[in-house]
Amino acid sequence: MAKPASVILPPAFLDATRAVMPTELSMDDFIAACQRPLRRSLRVNTLKISVADFQALVQGYDWRLEPIPWCAEGFWIEREDEALRLGSAAEHMSGLFYIQEASSLLPVSALFADREKPRRVLDVAAAPGSKTTQIAALMDNQGGIVANEYSASRVKVLHANISRCGVKNVALTHFDGRVFGAALPESFDAILLDAPCSGEGVVRKDPDAMSNWSPESVTAIAATQRELIDSAFHALAPGGVMVYSTCTLNAQENQQIVNGLLTTYGDAVSIEPLGELFPGAEKALTAEGFLHVFPQIYDSEGFFVARLRKNHSVTPLPKPSYKLGKFPFTPLSGKDSAVISQAAAASGLAWDETSRLWTRDKEIWLFPAELEALVSKVRFSRIGVKLAECFPKGYRWQHEAVIALATADGKQRFELDAALAQEWYHGRDLYPEAPPQSDECILTYQQQPLGIAKRIGSRIKNNLPRELVRDGTLDFHQ
Repeated sequence: MAKPASVILPPAFLDATRAVMPTELSMDDFIAACQRPLRRSLRVNTLKISVADFQALVQGYDWRLEPIPWCAEGFWIEREDEALRLGSAAEHMSGLFYIQEASSLLPVSALFADREKPRRVLDVAAAPGSKTTQIAALMDNQGGIVANEYSASRVKVLHANISRCGVKNVALTHFDGRVFGAALPESFDAILLDAPCSGEGVVRKDPDAMSNWSPESVTAIAATQRELIDSAFHALAPGGVMVYSTCTLNAQENQQIVNGLLTTYGDAVSIEPLGELFPGAEKALTAEGFLHVFPQIYDSEGFFVARLRKNHSVTPLPKPSYKLGKFPFTPLSGKDSAVISQAAAASGLAWDETSRLWTRDKEIWLFPAELEALVSKVRFSRIGVKLAECFPKGYRWQHEAVIALATADGKQRFELDAALAQEWYHGRDLYPEAPPQSDECILTYQQQPLGIAKRIGSRIKNNLPRELVRDGTLDFHQ
């Protein structure tokens, strides 16, 4: 791996870091760690494959996987051929793993520290989707997740990653995260606030991350963080858990934000210490029970994580004054839902009672039932999975539905070899030696769905969505 450009570490930043770094840690080690290349890491997507089956699948590759202590699905990875991009691996494109920095796995691990599955989760700042998809996997695609992203340009990336990973229990919103406390009071039993921050911990990945850093910018960002955590706390139901995290290191954006919440709400909020989260957690544990990860501790990015419990209700915020307008979907009747479910099953698609069918014009959507109560309270950019479009002669099943809902034993599945799978991702029609028997089939590679296609004579027409077509060299093992 090539050595990155020398990182920018402003003197005022080094002084601030020195002031908060525990005495047992060395500033020399910190500076040296910031200059080292960041180890690559990934998370196995258990919505698609178990960790054991993934390890067996890649056993013959030149991949060396080292378990990440705080995430059972996470691994540091080394490969002999670093010239091939990990994102071009077949297993990545079919959603078997997500490229995710090791420290970035910590907040969701902390959210699920008690091993209980929440019913309804809010991810306040969700793009690009690493933590949302991690939450969905730990929820087994059950319940509901509201994934919010303030930046319009990043909402599309968020949806693309959710779709690739086969997630079906998410609704997307595009708001300033400060609206949720008023718009959806006490609506979530778990909230992740991975707050926008000054990014002091990510210099190993982005050498220019701190080129615009200043004490004044930290103060301005901290003001926004205080408002975000206050709003999120109001959106949290009594008894619920919130994790506040950043990829920065200063106390102003970390300890002081959480302590400010404690000062404001007293016994309504309590800290749940994270010293038992994983073996070795005590190396990053603060006196309060937070994890303050300096990059030299675990040879990772810098991170801060706090787990908080809401013990009882607090004075609600004023109700929002906006008007939503009419929700453009209507739920399907039980009779119509049964007809569509039977047609979907015949094509190799299935879902359970935690999802329900809704319609808009000639579209059919599958919504997470857990989020239906929120449709009258907040405007969603997108909710659930687009299942099909209706035509006089039947249904046109959608790509994202196939990725999320294809059954392992469907009769319409047609397995591709590595060469044909690459042709599919390159957007070309396929000419297998032995074409599928049925006119419509779900194409698979390594037993994972790649999409739905139609056979025209001996040819399989490529209808992979254009935005998913890949150019260049792909990494498919023969």
